[in-house]
Amino acid sequence: MNAVGEPADFRGKVAVVTGASAGIGAGFARHAASLGMKLVLADIAADRLAAVAGELRAAGAEAEDVVTDVADPASVEALAERAAARFGSVDMLVNNAGIMAMGWSWEIPADRWDAALRVNIGGYVNVLRAFVPRMLAQGTPGWILQVSSVGGLFPSPLMAPYSVTKFGTLALTESLHHELSMRQAPIQVSVVLPDSVQSEIFRTAAEGDGTLPEARAFNEALQRRADTVGISAREHARRVFEQVAQGRYWVTAQPESVDLGLPARTEMILGRENPVLRMDV
Repeated sequence: MNAVGEPADFRGKVAVVTGASAGIGAGFARHAASLGMKLVLADIAADRLAAVAGELRAAGAEAEDVVTDVADPASVEALAERAAARFGSVDMLVNNAGIMAMGWSWEIPADRWDAALRVNIGGYVNVLRAFVPRMLAQGTPGWILQVSSVGGLFPSPLMAPYSVTKFGTLALTESLHHELSMRQAPIQVSVVLPDSVQSEIFRTAAEGDGTLPEARAFNEALQRRADTVGISAREHARRVFEQVAQGRYWVTAQPESVDLGLPARTEMILGRENPVLRMDV
């Protein structure tokens, strides 16, 4: 909300979106462009990123695409410098880039565990380290969206690296919220909790995961859920931006899973009960 309690107006603001070449990130980019925002789009997938940026420019948006490895601090610093050179300031930061690895937690190779931690946690930290000082120096109202997941509330078997890093994103984001409040910075922090969104994330995760039948079956079930009951990435972005404009910290485009699953999980923890896997949330 702005000073008089009205929803924020994003038109003309500059947004940096990581993981912008596909899925949720591309949905954020497309919706932000429809709101009249100027965009700096980052991803390690150069061809896909260029295609998204080209599509938006063809539709009249101001969009800069910057090939970025969020796990590399120097690459993220170069992204921040490019954003400053193109637009002079950054008003919104969407920390979204992430990867997934599937399998038994003790069998997932060390390099895949390391990649998930470097991208999903280290990447978010690198982006914050590069952009928050610049946003503080601007002294202007801003927004930081940290994309976690309902998987940050409900840990899942056969995708432990994802669960670990999305839980970590919750902690990082709440710490950031408190820190910026202590600094009395005019920067709103929101944690985004997607549920099923139509994308290729589970198909992509299956690549290179071997032939472990349990992991592949679980992966396929999650992908079917995304394909059949998931909302589009563009609709997800629309709902998220609407809630961010209202000043919300907890942002979920699909509150049903949280509302259904969190009371039972809370009771389980308070009752010191052994966890039971539920597939309906």
